[in-house]
Amino acid sequence: MQKDNTASQRQTKRLERLADQGVYRKSLLVHQDCTKVFEHIKPYFANPKNIDELKRLADTLLLAKPINVSKVRQISPFRYPGGKTWLVPEIRKWIFDLDYRPTLFIEPFAGGGITSLSVAIEDLADRVIVAEIDPDVASVWKTILAEPGILCRKILTFDVTKENVTNVIHSEPDNITDKAFKTIVKNRTQRGGIIAPGASLVKSGENGKGLKSRWYPETLVRRIRTIYEFKHKIEFYEGDAFDIIDQYKFEKYAVFFIDPPYTAGGKKAGKRLYRFNYIDHEKLFAVMGQIMGKFIMTYDDSEEVVEMAKKYDLMVSKVPMKNAHHDVKFELLIKKSD
Repeated sequence: MQKDNTASQRQTKRLERLADQGVYRKSLLVHQDCTKVFEHIKPYFANPKNIDELKRLADTLLLAKPINVSKVRQISPFRYPGGKTWLVPEIRKWIFDLDYRPTLFIEPFAGGGITSLSVAIEDLADRVIVAEIDPDVASVWKTILAEPGILCRKILTFDVTKENVTNVIHSEPDNITDKAFKTIVKNRTQRGGIIAPGASLVKSGENGKGLKSRWYPETLVRRIRTIYEFKHKIEFYEGDAFDIIDQYKFEKYAVFFIDPPYTAGGKKAGKRLYRFNYIDHEKLFAVMGQIMGKFIMTYDDSEEVVEMAKKYDLMVSKVPMKNAHHDVKFELLIKKSD
């Protein structure tokens, strides 16, 4: 009995010495098939110098987990003002009705990119090109398509408090991953998902959850991992929409989805919602009237837009949609005349 007590005391003192060095005993579940591997890497957890290697291992495992794409409905990590989730079925039908398979699906004003992501994941085109001029939004796209492991970890471990959110929003990131994280925090905690200057933080939020009302870390990471899984089909371009349109305007089997900031016809929403909101709408109609491939262009319903469409011999149709307040409004779909 004395021997057992002595052994126990030695073990207690040993654990106390290790605790002074920042090393603690932790319990975890290990499958029998993983036992040998775990025994091999276990010693590395007691040395703080191994933290970078262990983080990289965690990131690799996080990205390696398979995704059931059939269960992913909302794919974009953004809650984007003016997002086009509601239009995806219309875009899908439009592509199915073409008499060819598009070699390229191009979205020059991507934003949250839900349409392009749907096309990529549903394999509706050979390749998808996503373009965005806003450097903050671009940082998210670049990070997700390159190496999103660190970003995912930041999202999963972030404690959403007003102090923490404010600190992130007012930070000056010195790398693209931190810039992407800051953009996602702003998008998820500011009213309406607006990341443009002047946007305020959510107050009561959904079901009175305040800043946490739109912060779903596991869901966000699942969406990011889904996009990463399809990175071989998606190419991102940071720059002006007109440049990317001009680059592919003579591609016969390329199709375009054009969803510019709604600032035509006296509309003011685009100026409030987006940092890069100026666009020459007359020029856009002129350019789209000259491309070889097919396109769909969306606009708010206004007489000025209808007149521009007529001027460049483009077809206009109205589609109903519900806004955030569940009011039914109409948007314009503009296409090339057959």
